[in-house]
Amino acid sequence: MIDTVIDKNLAEPFWSRVRTALGALRPTTRDAQPDSSQPVIARAMGMRPKLGAPIEAALVGGWTSAAAGHVSLSLLVIEIDRMHDYLGAYGKPAADDCVGSVMRAIAQNLPRPGDVCLLWGTATFVIVLPDLPVLMARASAAKIHDAIRHLGLAHKESHVGGVTVSMGLAVSNPRGNYDRKFFQTGLDALKKAQRKGLGRVETIDLRPAQERKRKKSA
Repeated sequence: MIDTVIDKNLAEPFWSRVRTALGALRPTTRDAQPDSSQPVIARAMGMRPKLGAPIEAALVGGWTSAAAGHVSLSLLVIEIDRMHDYLGAYGKPAADDCVGSVMRAIAQNLPRPGDVCLLWGTATFVIVLPDLPVLMARASAAKIHDAIRHLGLAHKESHVGGVTVSMGLAVSNPRGNYDRKFFQTGLDALKKAQRKGLGRVETIDLRPAQERKRKKSA
């Protein structure tokens, strides 16, 4: 394939022909790529995706606040199921509308007025919840699921026929400086939910292990 492209343009300089050949093998526009979510692509490649400044600030602030008050910290990581297929089936404008509708539904069903839903990539949402009991965090996740289902957004590439989200809930009793591994725990919970199907919620509670470790070191 590459040789064919190069042979067609023998009059061109060598590196120009190489660039032309490589360009022929990759999408020419962002819309040609079914999934433009950088976090999703990075995770698929086994890389650690970067967080934006607002998410980093929310995580550090939530951790610091919970550590100072000796209370728990909950983290919800939410991702629209099969967004890759949705984008391919409906196109980018419809996908943008879908993400906007889902984000509004999440924001309208957060447990407290000061809680914020932050967009990460194109189809993932991050919610930092300091000083929120885990039972309330789970109840909020269930409420968000219901709100998204009631949107009635069609998804012909999903076997359930509509847009759903998977959620990972991580819970910690923070101490000291912010631990970056906490966000990875939220991602691990999300992946666990996604492995079990669509529209699932999975929780990873770090508190029992943290408590055992602190007792050993006391």
